[in-house]
Amino acid sequence: MNAESASQNTPTSMLSSSEAAMDYEAFFGKQLDGLRREGNYRVFADLERKAGAFPKARRHGNHGVSEVTVWCSNDYLGMGQHPDVIAAMHAALDSCGAGAGGTRNIAGTNHHHVLLEAELADLHGKEAALLFTSGYVSNWATISTLASRLPNCVILSDASNHASMIEGIRHSRAETVIFRHNDVADLEAKLAAVEPGRAKLIAFESVYSMDGDISPMREICDLADKYHALTYLDEVHAVGMYGPRGGGVSEREGLAHRIDVIEGTLAKAFGVVGGYIAGSAAMCDFVRSFSSGFIFTTALPPAIAAGATASIRYLKTSSAEREAQQANAARLRVMLDAAGLPHLDNTSHIVPVMVGDPVRCKQLTDLLLEEHGVYVQPINYPTVARGTERLRLTPGPLHTEADMRHLVASLSAAWSALQLRRAA
Repeated sequence: MNAESASQNTPTSMLSSSEAAMDYEAFFGKQLDGLRREGNYRVFADLERKAGAFPKARRHGNHGVSEVTVWCSNDYLGMGQHPDVIAAMHAALDSCGAGAGGTRNIAGTNHHHVLLEAELADLHGKEAALLFTSGYVSNWATISTLASRLPNCVILSDASNHASMIEGIRHSRAETVIFRHNDVADLEAKLAAVEPGRAKLIAFESVYSMDGDISPMREICDLADKYHALTYLDEVHAVGMYGPRGGGVSEREGLAHRIDVIEGTLAKAFGVVGGYIAGSAAMCDFVRSFSSGFIFTTALPPAIAAGATASIRYLKTSSAEREAQQANAARLRVMLDAAGLPHLDNTSHIVPVMVGDPVRCKQLTDLLLEEHGVYVQPINYPTVARGTERLRLTPGPLHTEADMRHLVASLSAAWSALQLRRAA
């Protein structure tokens, strides 16, 4: 054996450390340095939400504790501090303890899970609902289960769908066709190209969280009927926010009965945590029986389920929070216009203020936090496309007019300090 072949057959464990060892820490550091140079490195603020005073929060920083106003929370209606929610969670905690004890298949289904699923099914006018530990998991688990098991399924996915939907699509390994964002004509062209008789799943959202635009739901349902496709609707940014009982855009538009799978979250307008799907009893049972993301995941703690049930019940009968939120969003847009601060126009509750540069976006949020007590996170790539970096403002019913005046004045001052371009 020559020297070359001998070296090629030498076990890795016998090589010198300089030849065999990868410097993992150096690799991690180099990758993180790249994010910092691009302006895409995320820094977490150490905050404590103040129950009873939201959107105020305590910020723990290098110079002690200070108060900030939160402007980017997905607790859109402040239900995370609602007395009914907190009381229900305390009662369930006292009666059931902290955790669920395991998966529902092994540890048993807590009665609070049963009550919550019934409440969700009623919210959407469906036969059944199924709980997951998060909205991300409910999308990933449901889409991957449906599309992998439906025979010869093809998924038609909106180009702006959330990462959790994309993950479920990838995991399913089903054929996938991307249609242009909210483009009904493009969707129909792609549906028409699918071989007749194939299983088809149209995956889309109601409110898209970064631009705040709303899908042409009725037209998509018409196409689903025409081409015999299932409809899968992500309503996570809409449940609790729209419709007479908070059932989302599908309820507001009178279309819930035409959607096969409605997916939602308990972590945004309902103020707690968790995800779910709602639909036919057979579909929910199918996902329950075949989805590894459900079968092998510990269930939501009973106290969480109880709090979510209380929140849903409350918002089914109270529209005051939704109306106040919508009024504040409209008022904030007018104030931003008056200050010449550029923002995307939409009809939803999300107000994206456009910066267009990752480094300036981070500098802007640092100025707002350090000098003005305004907390809002920069939204950079990969959450949004490069060149569309922004602040994603979520005015809620508990923001006061004084809060909004302070926000706009602070934004305007920081905008000038960084010499950012104002709207024409």
